[in-house]
Amino acid sequence: MKNTKAYIAILVAMTIWSASFIFTRIGLESFPPVTLVTMRMVLAAIILGIVGGITKQIQRLDRKDAKFLLIAAFAEPFCYFVCEAYGLTLVSPTVASVILSTIPLFAPLFAFTLLRERVTWSNMLGIIISLVGVLMLVIEKEQIVVSPVGLLVLMLAVVAAVIYSSMLKKVPEKYNATTIVFYVYLFSLLFFIPAFFIKDFPAINQIDFQWRSFYAVLTLAIFASVLSFVLFCYSVRKLGVTRANAFCNIMPGCTALFMWILYGETLPTIKIVAIIIVIIGLFISQMQFKTKKAQRDNTML
Repeated sequence: MKNTKAYIAILVAMTIWSASFIFTRIGLESFPPVTLVTMRMVLAAIILGIVGGITKQIQRLDRKDAKFLLIAAFAEPFCYFVCEAYGLTLVSPTVASVILSTIPLFAPLFAFTLLRERVTWSNMLGIIISLVGVLMLVIEKEQIVVSPVGLLVLMLAVVAAVIYSSMLKKVPEKYNATTIVFYVYLFSLLFFIPAFFIKDFPAINQIDFQWRSFYAVLTLAIFASVLSFVLFCYSVRKLGVTRANAFCNIMPGCTALFMWILYGETLPTIKIVAIIIVIIGLFISQMQFKTKKAQRDNTML
């Protein structure tokens, strides 16, 4: 119960990110991937800077801690968002969310290697059960041919997301979530802006601008980049890398649900069962079991 706020925060963040795949596809109707994510990050940094300045939530950053946030910024949002955007030009939002939901499989390895974060059998069992549900979503859509390049690019996004989470745990506890996300976004512009001028700026006059796409990017900046990242950062620092990233497994189900609501994509029984399995696995991954030895030690105390 002491982590109730962290669980609510991570659920809200993952729900918003589940819908972000759809808005990214809408944004890509007008903007190339690098242009889209650069616009998204510039808007997010401005919005977070204004809100953080008004609420006085942005703290002073010590120089010795900047290296962790710089690495985090390169991993996510830069590498993650660029790979996600390119991946969504090659696969559907539902398939992309399925691939990105494999983040929990890699999180324990990075958490143990970089942070010596404890990984329990319940964490691993829950993740495996959730993965079964994720695979059921893929099997139901077996007629879709997933582009090998799209798969590779999205898997790079998975690695970037795990590195980002690991770096967050290395940042001292004295910083609040708003401060961390603001500086991550600020540092990410060191990568996004040069990439934009090198890759997309020469062909900027060829962009078929649509207000629908711009509104989608603005929505991504406000909700998926500002609100969700602050909530996710808070959750990682409370729950740990492994337990927080396990919630990525709910994204395929939520994305499929949004596709059903917004576009009328069918939600057959097999998908409903798969979503239930994912949720069961998620709960198991969050459970904490004490060994008999630990119970005896607590009794003695």
